[in-house]
Amino acid sequence: MMNIAAPVDLALRRICAHDNSAIAQVIREVSAEYGLTADKGYTVADPNLDELYQLYSKPGHAYWVVELEGKVVGGGGVAPLSCSEPDICELQKMYFLPVVRGKGLAKRLAIQAMDFAREQGFTRCYLETTAFLTEAIALYERLGFEHIAEPLGCTGHVDCEVRMLKTL
Repeated sequence: MMNIAAPVDLALRRICAHDNSAIAQVIREVSAEYGLTADKGYTVADPNLDELYQLYSKPGHAYWVVELEGKVVGGGGVAPLSCSEPDICELQKMYFLPVVRGKGLAKRLAIQAMDFAREQGFTRCYLETTAFLTEAIALYERLGFEHIAEPLGCTGHVDCEVRMLKTL
């Protein structure tokens, strides 16, 4: 007897207001898993964490969530890099629960975010992460991000020692 896997209901879509608490919970869970604490300036310290829809509804901003069978299991976005040159955007808040990691969704989302950024007139994309997120760094390198020494903008992520930039 052949074992056929059931189809998976997976969606990548723009964030809606009703997604706020679900994506905030995903970010908190993944942050706790990796020890990314608020006292070190990671995303969990962001005062807008529970209002991502409102934050990413501004011009030049966009955020996407990944849904698995109707449940938000990940997300990521792009926004203008604060305190920086106007042509630089930042890839932000890329977090995925273990159930969807390794399925190409982060790559798909990052490409979608960079396409959006290009359409908005950005010519460079910046990101910050930490060295122990090796899978994420490998993905960013495959996408053409290059390591840079000095931080750009004023993100407040003091413990994000890996900084990368890509020409769009």
